[in-house]
Amino acid sequence: MTLSDRRGVREQYKDSSNFGARVALHARFSTNPYRWTDWVFDRLRLARGERVLEVGCGPGLLWFGKALPDDARVVISDLSPGMVAEASSALPFAAVATDAQALPFADASFDVLVANHMLYHVPDLDAALAEFSRVLRPGGRFFATTNGDSQFKEVRAVLKTRFSYVDVFGLENGPPRIAKYFDDVTMERHDDTIEATEVEPVLAYLRSMSSFRRVRPGAERELAEKVRAEIEQRGSFHITKDAGVITGRRR
Repeated sequence: MTLSDRRGVREQYKDSSNFGARVALHARFSTNPYRWTDWVFDRLRLARGERVLEVGCGPGLLWFGKALPDDARVVISDLSPGMVAEASSALPFAAVATDAQALPFADASFDVLVANHMLYHVPDLDAALAEFSRVLRPGGRFFATTNGDSQFKEVRAVLKTRFSYVDVFGLENGPPRIAKYFDDVTMERHDDTIEATEVEPVLAYLRSMSSFRRVRPGAERELAEKVRAEIEQRGSFHITKDAGVITGRRR
């Protein structure tokens, strides 16, 4: 990731406005009633008294409406001070704006660490994973969520593009990267799709992504026409979702 790319990430996530457009599409039109945040939270299997760190918390959606075990302590962090401010205003957790590549915590400070759809933004993935291992206690649990190669494939077919971030860290190539630092690495997908019954939320999702600015001229119009036609023909525009979690255990 270049310096300009890093600046782009900071601009993209200076607050939750772009993030919110993407969440809205999933919230309104996902078909699986087992919501993504609930599915991820359940896999953490938090125990009483555990110390938890989320890196790349965004506005903190993972924790909304969740009941924590007694004496569990959560710290949320993000590169974006704006995101940290939003999350900390809504959640009763300690919060810090920090870079995943240089965490301000002592060795073995946490029992659980969550990196939620953020590792593909990190310039030095190995540096971040080494930091995650350092701040986890031996035997501590690591959870990294990301997308796979099939994410939004119907949209990408119209745009004639791919989401290159999965080349950096996706469900397919993520496990061996994690295995360099953690044992017992597994990967599990969340089974879900989108059935969009309106055109504009699909376009708003794509406009919220920095990569959408680089698509060919006329692509947005073509996508709108494709979505509208499928809605008229079958009642909704089908979008494949391909998200999941990669887990590991600190050596």
